[in-house]
Amino acid sequence: MLVSVTERTREIGLRKAIGAKRESILAQFLYESVVMCFLGGLIGMVLGVGATNLVATALQVPPVLNVVGVVAAFGFSVAVGVFFGLYPAIRASNLVPIEALRHE
Repeated sequence: MLVSVTERTREIGLRKAIGAKRESILAQFLYESVVMCFLGGLIGMVLGVGATNLVATALQVPPVLNVVGVVAAFGFSVAVGVFFGLYPAIRASNLVPIEALRHE
């Protein structure tokens, strides 16, 4: 996410120059981070359940899925998105518009 902020510095500066509020930019980057981790967690859950069933079939044992563990892992994925998206989002929202527009 930090790379995304660096690459989009001019865009952020332009948005701030035409009136975007700090909270709007913060929410945008935090939202992007959470969505990426949400989708990653969802894909991981699907692949994990599929792998569990595949291995259980290969070993001829009944598949065992711990629903609490799956939900906890998914929740952890989203929490990681919030935690590690917070610093880049704050950094993006604190950019000075004129300096951001000059960024190459």
